[in-house]
Amino acid sequence: MRVFGRALRAAGSLRWAAARPGASRAAHCGQSERPQGRRAELPAGPDLRHFLRGAAAPTPAGEPEPGQGSTSGLGKVYLETYGCQMNVNDTEIAWAILQKSGYTRTKEADEADVILLVTCSVRDKAEQAIWNRLQHLKALKARRRQACLPLRIGILGCMAERLKEEILHREKLVDIVAGPDAYRDLPRLLAVAESGQQAANVLLSLDETYADILPVQTSAGGKTAFVSIMRGCDNMCSYCIVPFTRGRERSRPIASILQEVKILSDQGVKEVTLLGQNVNSFRDMSEVQFQSAATPVLSRGFSTVYKAKPGGLRFAHLLDQVSRIDPEMRIRFTSPHPKDFPDEVLQLIQERHNICKQLHLPAQSGSTRVLEAMRRGYTREAYLELVQHVRNTIPGVSLSSDFIAGFCGETEEDHQQTVSLLREVRYNVGFLFAYSMRQKTRAYHRLQDDVPADVKRRRLEELITVFREEAARANEAMVGQSQLVLVEGPSKRSASELCGRNDGNIKVIFPDADTEDAGGCKALVRAQPGDYVLVKVTSASSQTLKGVLLCRTTLSRSAACH
Repeated sequence: MRVFGRALRAAGSLRWAAARPGASRAAHCGQSERPQGRRAELPAGPDLRHFLRGAAAPTPAGEPEPGQGSTSGLGKVYLETYGCQMNVNDTEIAWAILQKSGYTRTKEADEADVILLVTCSVRDKAEQAIWNRLQHLKALKARRRQACLPLRIGILGCMAERLKEEILHREKLVDIVAGPDAYRDLPRLLAVAESGQQAANVLLSLDETYADILPVQTSAGGKTAFVSIMRGCDNMCSYCIVPFTRGRERSRPIASILQEVKILSDQGVKEVTLLGQNVNSFRDMSEVQFQSAATPVLSRGFSTVYKAKPGGLRFAHLLDQVSRIDPEMRIRFTSPHPKDFPDEVLQLIQERHNICKQLHLPAQSGSTRVLEAMRRGYTREAYLELVQHVRNTIPGVSLSSDFIAGFCGETEEDHQQTVSLLREVRYNVGFLFAYSMRQKTRAYHRLQDDVPADVKRRRLEELITVFREEAARANEAMVGQSQLVLVEGPSKRSASELCGRNDGNIKVIFPDADTEDAGGCKALVRAQPGDYVLVKVTSASSQTLKGVLLCRTTLSRSAACH
């Protein structure tokens, strides 16, 4: 509790702050500031008309409700997403809330009444992208003001949580700021902004999961979807800002997750990714009979900075239930922590044909000394033992990982240990970044960012080079094999080719041509987005497989043949 100070709250206790344009103080998100000189006046909040707008007359029978095809609504919203897949899911949640409140959506920023940026704060580069984008929007807002067409701009998500005061102060450009746990409050914040004031709500919650809100899916083609199952993180790795921008771990009730996945299945979605900052630490405490369940065992050789949490339905149970909903729907999950892979999870992945044989095992470093400084809770040896155990349990598994180059105190020897780990494990997919120190983290308070920027860049380039070499070798092993591919749509580089992903989440490119159907249909067919096809791999690179189309099939039929 002490970690989050005043920024932590229980859901339901909404507090907000607003400041007049040009006033001496901005919204303080649950923190008070002693006024200088005379007593500061409280700004006026929205009046009744903001909440009754559009409700003065009942909607005649047969006409659409606001936000359901109505063109009158509260205005047009343009949403722009930066950062991780959690932010994409947050965008869908925010839009579901605004749509229900009467807003319509536009794909053109120039015609929007409201522009909302869903932001990332995990690295400085991500934040700089937002500051640069705001400079572009500054000119648009000035033009709109001259034309007497007001434009409201909002910053949502992790950057809002981390830099709320600076965002509101800088040039008075931003009208609203909303943290990851405040999306329910967006309609009210926008009403405050319409009255000419800045407004903010960035208070973190102990239990907000948006379980009752069905996100409006925005993925192209509508054949893949992400389902948030938990929010926040308790791991407190020394480099990571997530616990401070997204709060403590809390999990959705399993019943609400299953309901959402069933709806997606009925809509024709063919692949669902279960989403969370620490997804395999899932712990549903909503059902009383399971609150005294035993604490699961961590992966061998792994530890946590927090006391083990007993009780609740765990990730293995959720994965089991989700995989039973639709045998033709692929199931993935991200992002996990290596500590939370008990045997029952690994065995379930091996047994179920629709749970992808692909795992993300974020290592961050190959040096035990650096891992200790990062507070990752394992050694190099324990990590390698887990990798071997995973490969023994799930033959042919595809592995991906995260790595940080140039963490505090990293020596050349530490860096070479990370290089050797990349070579030894030979990942199929990798996400590699130079270290970017974040305020509030343990590293910021306890360690020194002492690796020069040019050294970080050089080490990162070396890691990327080694990763690509090894990934190319791993992918080349698939040449000559048949891969089951979920078709996503046309290739971006050629209109005569289609692309999709195999079970290991590797992109596969193949010709858009007539093919046989494995179900016995005599007529030739063309593969469509959402179809499963068999592709024989003819070439491979570090990121892509290419092949020839063999036939259209189904997930169940392919599993039976193998």
